Amino acid sequence: MQFIHNDLGHLQGGEIVEVTLTNGANVRLLDSSNFSSYKSGRQHRFIGGLAKRSPLRLQIPRAGRWHVAIDMQGLRGSTRASVRVLPGPLPELREAPLSSLPSLVRDTPPSIESGGESHDVFISHASEDKDDIVRPLANALTAEGLKVWYDEFTLRIGDSLRQKIDRGLATSKVGLVVLSPSFISKGWTNYELDGIVTRTVSGEQILLPIWHNITKQQVIDYSPSLADKVARSTATYTIDEIAGEISELIESRR
Repeated sequence: MQFIHNDLGHLQGGEIVEVTLTNGANVRLLDSSNFSSYKSGRQHRFIGGLAKRSPLRLQIPRAGRWHVAIDMQGLRGSTRASVRVLPGPLPELREAPLSSLPSLVRDTPPSIESGGESHDVFISHASEDKDDIVRPLANALTAEGLKVWYDEFTLRIGDSLRQKIDRGLATSKVGLVVLSPSFISKGWTNYELDGIVTRTVSGEQILLPIWHNITKQQVIDYSPSLADKVARSTATYTIDEIAGEISELIESRR
């Protein structure tokens, strides 16, 4: 029996074998024991079958030595083939849920300093980021049943901006800081960030950075201490996922 043989050597489970053919052929992915049976014409088990399209991709089910055998049994003509091994898909990288991190969950809630008024979340941001992330995030948090201090929700004509911000900072459990290139270029946002950091150090508030269109190196250059904080990035989390996690975090503190 004529066949094309490729000894793939030792492979790990999850790796992908890609077989490219010039014509349809029988393609078998076999471990060493079954390849020996195949060569001898005995009954054997394999992954694959008649390949009518090229390339064909087969996944290694477990670690071991593997072979590819290609033949034209029952078919007319001949084929040429090339075989290569591709890495298996990487596992999805996800951080632990916010509500599972001891550093974010404390036994006692923060103190409320102002007349019984309180907020679950204070959002510090640059105005340039409102349309892209901040307004949708504020709406998603509100939809989760949270009380959000966000300037478009809270400020009214004639309000003292500094007093309103100070009160919002003082009465919020979580301080969200939307870090972006626009944020780090502004002075007013630094005032809000300083207030959040002060309350975080005293244990009265949680600081949670949201990275938006910004690299870790940019955050490090702006504030090395912020770069080490547990954070969420809009590059890997949707706005609804971030809002849901913050809701779970606040519920775990109640």
